[in-house]
This record gives sequence, structure tokens and C-alpha cells, in this order.
Amino acid sequence: MAIINQATKELQVKIVYYGPAMCGKTTNLVQVHDHVQTAAGSKGKLVSLATSSDRTLFFDFLPIEAMSIKGFKTKFQLYTVPGQVIYNTTRQLVLRGVDGIVFVADSQYEKMTENVESLQNLADNLKALKLNLDDIPYVLQYNKRDLPNAAPIEYMDFLLNNRAIQVPSFGGAAHKCEGVFETLNMITRMLLNKFINRSTPQYA
Repeated sequence: MAIINQATKELQVKIVYYGPAMCGKTTNLVQVHDHVQTAAGSKGKLVSLATSSDRTLFFDFLPIEAMSIKGFKTKFQLYTVPGQVIYNTTRQLVLRGVDGIVFVADSQYEKMTENVESLQNLADNLKALKLNLDDIPYVLQYNKRDLPNAAPIEYMDFLLNNRAIQVPSFGGAAHKCEGVFETLNMITRMLLNKFINRSTPQYA
């Protein structure tokens, strides 16, 4: 849930990058942290909470052209979840208070089962938090499009975006920073539209 900071006149919005292990969630966050344009002091450190075989990353940033909603500048908090199934409790903790989601899928054919299972796991974890994926703005990023065994976009849409109203999806090669900002720009735009359309901002 977005947080209003009266002292700094900031609306803090939380975006979580979700997906199977090694799909490119961390690479997305590193690329955004390295290249996002902010004013001096308006970008937090990239913090890593490492486990023995996986890690959670997060940082926040206030864009140079941060859109104002009712006089509040929008600060974005970006998080990843650990991809390994054994860290499911950590995934649920990271999802608490989420406003928007970027689901990063691995485009390799042999990863399709993991993609489908991870998307179902996302829905299940949100349900455990009394949230519904249909009610939360989210976008899909089909990462690793540069690999020779990448499945067609149409096939991935059939598996992961097969719904009455499809969510926005983007091809990407995060290690080249391809598709990274297109994905981020879309989810931030969806979130800003959501808050603008509310009669009053929601307080946490």
C-alpha cells in the first residue's frame, strides 16, 4: 500500500520484481539502479540481503521529472524476490504492501514450466496476503530474448497472459538493458494513473 510522507511531501510506491530463479530480476534492478536519472541524493543504495544461494535486492529513487499527485512527488521503491522455492516465506514478506508487480519470465523453452509455476506461486502468495493479482497493476517482461532457444512471444503470451484483458508485455535482454526501462516505465505509468484516478490518496 502506498505510503504518504507528509514531511517530505512524497508518495512512496512499492514495485516488486517477481519470477523464477535466474530469470533476470536482479539484472533488471541493477540496470535500473545504474542508469535511472535522478537528482543528486534522490537514489537509495542498492541493498542486497543475501542467503546461501539467492538474494533479495531493493532500493528507492525519486525521478528527476517525478510526477506530482496532489502536491506529492512520487518515490518508487523497487524490490526483487528470491527465485528459489525454499524462500517462499521471504517472497511473501517482500510482497507485503506491494502496489505494482513486474513479472520477469525466462524466454528459454525449457524454462516455461518454471515460468507458469512462478506466476501461480505469485497468485497464491498474494491470496495468502488477502490480495488478488487481478486487482494489482502488473506487467510481464519476457527476458533473455537474445538467446537462440527463446520461445516465440505469442507462445509466452498464451502461457502467461491468457486472460480476458491482457496485461502489457515486453521482450527484453536485461543484461543489455533492453526492455528494462520500457517495462519499468509502463508499470510506473499504470500506478500513477491508478493514484491519479482516486479521489483521495490512500494512507498507509
